[in-house]
Amino acid sequence: MDLVDVWPLFRLTLRTPRLELRVLRDDDLPGLVEAARAGIHDPARMPFSRPWTDLPDDELTAGLVQHQWRQRAALTPASWSLNLVVRRDGVPIGVQDLVGRDFVALRTVETGSWLTASAQGQGLGTEMRAAALSFAFDHLGAEVATSSAAEWNAASLGVSRRLGYVDNGVSRIAPRGEAELDRHLRLVRDAFVRPPWTPHVDGASEARRALGLDEATRP
Repeated sequence: MDLVDVWPLFRLTLRTPRLELRVLRDDDLPGLVEAARAGIHDPARMPFSRPWTDLPDDELTAGLVQHQWRQRAALTPASWSLNLVVRRDGVPIGVQDLVGRDFVALRTVETGSWLTASAQGQGLGTEMRAAALSFAFDHLGAEVATSSAAEWNAASLGVSRRLGYVDNGVSRIAPRGEAELDRHLRLVRDAFVRPPWTPHVDGASEARRALGLDEATRP
């Protein structure tokens, strides 16, 4: 048996014109740690609700690895997170998450992501989110996608709006102990502004089975 025989989700891979997104494996972790430690954002601003990038390098490394292992171990059809490592030319440059809670009933996914600083400003954030949304809508049968970003985070909010999201309220967060606004966004399937390409998807049927989606609910 191979690794994909015992954890079929490892077969899931999305390919776009410039990127490959696949369910994260342990051999992706060293490169992903390097991408995170190289820097993700201006140290003066914290884009994450949990300030994990403020940790010293050794704690950041351990925390990133443990987080990925916890997400994998906790996955069930009722509550799941597909942590897709984003690779360009075979090198990890970030993560695109796709999260479902009570998905069979709610048909709603939430997205979250990060990119190493050197890969930003090239449209890759839009490309990887579009790939994840295409997979969720076209292969999982999602009807709604949600996301959020700090009020000041124009880059993340811009990705959402380019893809068709609309505002869906605000909440207050304090990642560094001082309150600020977190803007929520919502996208319905028919409003998705699709890119001129469609991602090539491998392992969709294995992913559907792992997430408790039978053929009767296939989109």
